[in-house]
Amino acid sequence: MSREHSSVVKAWEATVRKTQAAAKRRAHSIFGTISVAHADDEEEEESQDSACRAGEVYHAERILCNGDYYTGHWADNFPHGHGKYLWTDGCMYVGEWFRGKTMGKGKFSWPSGATYEGEFKSGYMDGKGTYTGNNGDTYRGQWVMNLRHGRGIKSYVNGDMYDGEWRRGLQEGQGKYLWKNENQYVGEWKNGVICGKGTLIWTNGNRFDGYWEDGMPKGNGTFRWADGSFYMGNWSKDPDEQNGTYYPSGASPEANLEWDPQQVFSVDLVDCKVCPGEKVSIMPSQKKLAVWRPSKAVDSSVRPRRMSVDGRVSEGAMIMWDDGDCSFDSTDGDSLMGSSFDESMLEGGQQNRPQRSVKRQGETISKGHKNYELMLNLQLGIRHSVGRPAPVVSLDLKASAFDPKEKVWTRFPTEGSKYTPPHQSSEFKWKDYCPLVFRTLRKLFKVDPADYMLSICGNDALRELSSPGKSGSFFYLTNDDRYMIKTMKKSEVKVLLRMLSAYYNHVRAFENTLVTKFYGLHCVKLTGPAQRKVRFIIMGNLFCTEYTIHRRFDLKGSSLGRTTDKAEAEIDETTILKDLDLNFIFRLQKSWFQEFRRQIDRDCEFLEQERIMDYSLLVGLHFLEKSMARDLIPSGARTPTGDSEPEGAPRLSNMDQIIIDPSWWSSVKLGQNMPARVEKTVRRNDWEFQQTGEPTGEFFGVMMFFGVIDILQDYDISKKLEHAYKSIQYDPTSISAVDPKQYSKRFRDFIFKIFAEDS
Repeated sequence: MSREHSSVVKAWEATVRKTQAAAKRRAHSIFGTISVAHADDEEEEESQDSACRAGEVYHAERILCNGDYYTGHWADNFPHGHGKYLWTDGCMYVGEWFRGKTMGKGKFSWPSGATYEGEFKSGYMDGKGTYTGNNGDTYRGQWVMNLRHGRGIKSYVNGDMYDGEWRRGLQEGQGKYLWKNENQYVGEWKNGVICGKGTLIWTNGNRFDGYWEDGMPKGNGTFRWADGSFYMGNWSKDPDEQNGTYYPSGASPEANLEWDPQQVFSVDLVDCKVCPGEKVSIMPSQKKLAVWRPSKAVDSSVRPRRMSVDGRVSEGAMIMWDDGDCSFDSTDGDSLMGSSFDESMLEGGQQNRPQRSVKRQGETISKGHKNYELMLNLQLGIRHSVGRPAPVVSLDLKASAFDPKEKVWTRFPTEGSKYTPPHQSSEFKWKDYCPLVFRTLRKLFKVDPADYMLSICGNDALRELSSPGKSGSFFYLTNDDRYMIKTMKKSEVKVLLRMLSAYYNHVRAFENTLVTKFYGLHCVKLTGPAQRKVRFIIMGNLFCTEYTIHRRFDLKGSSLGRTTDKAEAEIDETTILKDLDLNFIFRLQKSWFQEFRRQIDRDCEFLEQERIMDYSLLVGLHFLEKSMARDLIPSGARTPTGDSEPEGAPRLSNMDQIIIDPSWWSSVKLGQNMPARVEKTVRRNDWEFQQTGEPTGEFFGVMMFFGVIDILQDYDISKKLEHAYKSIQYDPTSISAVDPKQYSKRFRDFIFKIFAEDS
């Protein structure tokens, strides 16, 4: 142990002893015994306080009431500069601080012996850094908000090594895994396991090239021996699904004839297990600072605060006693310092999730509603389509499955039939368009058939949104908000069927695609004199979340008519704002911003190739800090201390509540549950159609949801006529109806102006 570290430990032990003595003095004073502090302590405190002038950085050594110890640069009652903080549970941070936040380069040590040395940002391990676990595992690479995210190398204590890409703490993307016996895999990963296309090479010269799923060969692949012979076919751990052909080499035509492909699963892959990751019990951002407050500055009317190492203030901070000691205002009955507090937060992460607003969109379709029978028909049809027995679905579909003529009609008489149940609605006919394709899409999107049927066809009624869209279509929401049902024009059905094959290939190739997810295309034909047909599509609801969406924006990149028709006082959480209403710049973390740019380019190229235009980016914002008056609070701003603060304010910021919830990380993906910041902008009054305002430097912490919607409008004759007519009256670049190539370029240019990397 170094001399410097030894001195810190001794100082810490002395601090604990002094804290215990101070606690006894407080106990005596509470029961009427007067306690007198040492004159030397008072003189030392007074000399330190006199040196503390507003904004001045100076060196300080603080022994805090709960036993914590700090030495280093200090300013305005916060660590600021270079300093060392030692918690009573044995955790220690040495490095750079900025107004109470760990910011810059530093080293965090756990009592277990684990260490992290590298870059910090707002209290989180963020940037380049090296983590060494207490078991000897070492990771060197990129971090984002305490998680491995980006390029990194992990060396395991057993001799294995992984070098490649990480996402949200797990291997994902391209990577190489080298086992201690020198077997190696090079290829794709997903959620910490081998998944996708890759190659595994054994030390004996054998190799497998092909597709993997959950760490096992799955799908097309080739097993090659060192002598040149190979086996090619479809791979599966289930022997009934395994099939292929053996091709012997010219040198040894009789070799491997008795070989069984299942030996790859039972023998060859036994020693090719990926080491599990180490779980960290507590993160640096969850450690709390005891805020030093000199006794002369105490005001009994001020509600005490406490701060986490990421600079956020919460209730229950230390207050100073007249004798120079300090304590917590623990009127809520909880101890707020130390590892026990943090562990309880980790265990109770789920209860800290923000509660969804009770206000729900739409009108419930109950008996007597004009569309009640249509809803019953839709539910009967979905139950029939999804529940119908079908063979195991393969992701490799034949071209015939996408044929527009591939549709199934089913008659639903009121008395029932061999295939349909009796019902109380009028007789109708039900049509399924390309049923195999949409069944496969639901599998691709990981939709459980039972959950899907329960959401749409359960006991709960659908909800109809208050007014139809601009196209005249009606929208319906399932009771659990997971799915949205939209009525369609015949022309839109034709467009979707025409581009269905390209759409399927696109969403299969790009898991993070932002285009709308389609789950089913159907038609109800009502009997009677009218013989009315109602076509509808079932889509994913972009805003299916427990977080309240405070602001919604529909963004196209055009300016003509792109404002809401509501007065400012009438705008609420359900109002769809448009391009010229936008008053924010969206700032994403670096790796997410880069992925966002790539995916927007891919999606726009796909839509341009399919001659689609008039689509938009739908954006939803959940503001993490919202006052009781529903005014937005800038992220990082300190809530004023005083009695005016409402009781029951959270001890942790909303971002802290989210970060310590393990279930949240698994739900984060591009466009869903994304933590970000938005910067407020203002437009110049002298230019009415200024699309993006001037940044103000005022930031807000948000959760973002976004996706590309309305992707079924092609550039047909009606849109060409609209473009020609409006071009005479207005600036041709300002109107929405333009050629798909021009639309794609304008859309991307605008989106990349309002989205930026968060530096």
